[in-house]
Amino acid sequence: MPYFSDYWYSRGMELGYARVSTAKQDLERQIDALREVGIAADRIYVDKKSGSTVNRPGLTAVLEYARDGDVIVVHTLDRLGRTVRDTLNLIHDLAERGVGVRNLADPIKVDSSNPEDPMAQLAVVLLALFGQMERTYTVERAAHARAMATAKGRRVGRPSVVDPDKLAYAEHLRESGHTIAEIVTKTGITRTSLYRHLPPRPAESVTAEPEPPTGSDQ
Repeated sequence: MPYFSDYWYSRGMELGYARVSTAKQDLERQIDALREVGIAADRIYVDKKSGSTVNRPGLTAVLEYARDGDVIVVHTLDRLGRTVRDTLNLIHDLAERGVGVRNLADPIKVDSSNPEDPMAQLAVVLLALFGQMERTYTVERAAHARAMATAKGRRVGRPSVVDPDKLAYAEHLRESGHTIAEIVTKTGITRTSLYRHLPPRPAESVTAEPEPPTGSDQ
């Protein structure tokens, strides 16, 4: 990622953006904060949408309106994206257009419109670091959850509807020595669904030690 000092910003106007997650929440606190720094109401774009919602007309409008030299001001950076990484990517995309981003109330002050300020540069670097940490932790948590689910015999992934009779027939075919390709042809169940729904084969012994008897008293 290029440093934001690689971009030159001409002086433009400040545009505000405010968002709340539901229609029941109040935008006034964010709007008041934006007006206190001199942004007129007709230059403050708003959404009452969840951050996870892709369709945010207010954000789309301010991004389309912003020109080289303009600065988009938000109360806090989480108003812009679902995650730190999403927000960082947006800041980077805007920087390539010569559009800056500034926050008002976060503990870390970000102002990508001021490339001469070393603290502003440091804030963007820290944001990038937090974004990478967030991504790493998300991947690790997802992997741990999958491993725990698998260890407990739970199915992992999107559920799919498979005819129980066909599945029983597929299991019979596999125990009879048929290949997965043959089972797919005979049952019409996809290969992915077979791997997801067929119970795992019992582990084969890798030593000459006799297997312990099953169903008998120890």
